[in-house]
Amino acid sequence: MLYVQHWSFKAGFHQKGAEKFLGGGGDYPGVEMIGRYHAPGSLEGWIVLKTDDPKAIYQHAAEWGEFLNWETTPVFTDEEAGPIVAKVYS
Repeated sequence: MLYVQHWSFKAGFHQKGAEKFLGGGGDYPGVEMIGRYHAPGSLEGWIVLKTDDPKAIYQHAAEWGEFLNWETTPVFTDEEAGPIVAKVYS
């Protein structure tokens, strides 16, 4: 399953969070990271993940909870969504 996580720094935690990230704290054990994207000039970004174990995503978010706000959304590709939509409208 694919997931998109939107993250944003909590007020006052940018430096500490950046130091953790630069120290190698951005890995997701047990999760395939498709891509991580940072919005230029802002304190937010998005991560695209693939896993059959959403608990691994939850654990990572909890480990970063001191620094970041999270919004996690399961998503489908066009190829996955098409047949579902076809069922609704056929």
